[in-house]
Amino acid sequence: MYRYVWSLVCWYLRPIIKWFLRQTTSMCELQRICYGEPSGAKRTLGVESSLYQSRNPEIKALVLGLDELTERRGFNAKTERKVLEDTIRTVLLAKKINPVAHPDFAKSFGKCVELIWGYRQLIFEIEELRKTGYDSSNLEHEMVLLKLWNLLNPYEPLEARVTKQWQDIGFQGDDPKTDFRGMGILGLENLVFFADEYPIAARHALLHSVHPRYGYAFAIVGINITSMAWRLLRDGAAKTHVYNSSKTLPGVRAFHQFFSYLFYAFDEFWIESKPTNMMEFSSISLKFENSIRTALANPATVFRLNPSLDKI
Repeated sequence: MYRYVWSLVCWYLRPIIKWFLRQTTSMCELQRICYGEPSGAKRTLGVESSLYQSRNPEIKALVLGLDELTERRGFNAKTERKVLEDTIRTVLLAKKINPVAHPDFAKSFGKCVELIWGYRQLIFEIEELRKTGYDSSNLEHEMVLLKLWNLLNPYEPLEARVTKQWQDIGFQGDDPKTDFRGMGILGLENLVFFADEYPIAARHALLHSVHPRYGYAFAIVGINITSMAWRLLRDGAAKTHVYNSSKTLPGVRAFHQFFSYLFYAFDEFWIESKPTNMMEFSSISLKFENSIRTALANPATVFRLNPSLDKI
């Protein structure tokens, strides 16, 4: 009840506060955010909040249009420049901002737009991969699976397509296709990216996975980390990391990098937790996810794997 009343008060007071600040600073809320907050998550989150709370009909129509564009996956390298130019022009006119008097606003604001709707589009792109089931009759899927084996266990050839050897890299049975049901092809692509882009880190984790006391099923844990990364992306917790780390329009690669960090960090967290057996996986993974959420609550947070891991 208290939160509802407070939200109601804020809803009515917000226009008054904005009007007062505009009169005293000669700048609209978007300008104050772009000029007053550091680049990255803090500025972008502020711009995002301002745009979605705006009562200006032109801004509301703009936001709706951008939402529909990203839902169609229409925000890409070919359309990005025009989308940003049109968006900036609309805001300049709606907010009566003189581009000559405020030359830095367009660049700062445009970057925020790129991140906000790039992130929103990324959710749709990742969901599409997640819903794409692994198909053993699809040659492309089979080649990606074989690539995973070769990356993680390059000196031991597979004896057959269906073999107990898959358990050596942490699958449950003789055929990995059954383990991808929850996360679809996304789980496989995450694992391949991690092993391909960060081979030292991946093999380091794979070595831990066969530890006599603290071992775990590498591939199965990886698929669970994919699920965790998806939750963080979908509920918006990952915005802090993505907004701080992306230099361009965030795409699927940004999600793969996020997953790679989470897997490597979880591996360390698991070993440090000294589990007695795999039955502790749920409780330890929950603690790990909570620690990640706590870190992401800090707008300065950005996760990076140590580049030296691939140069040892």
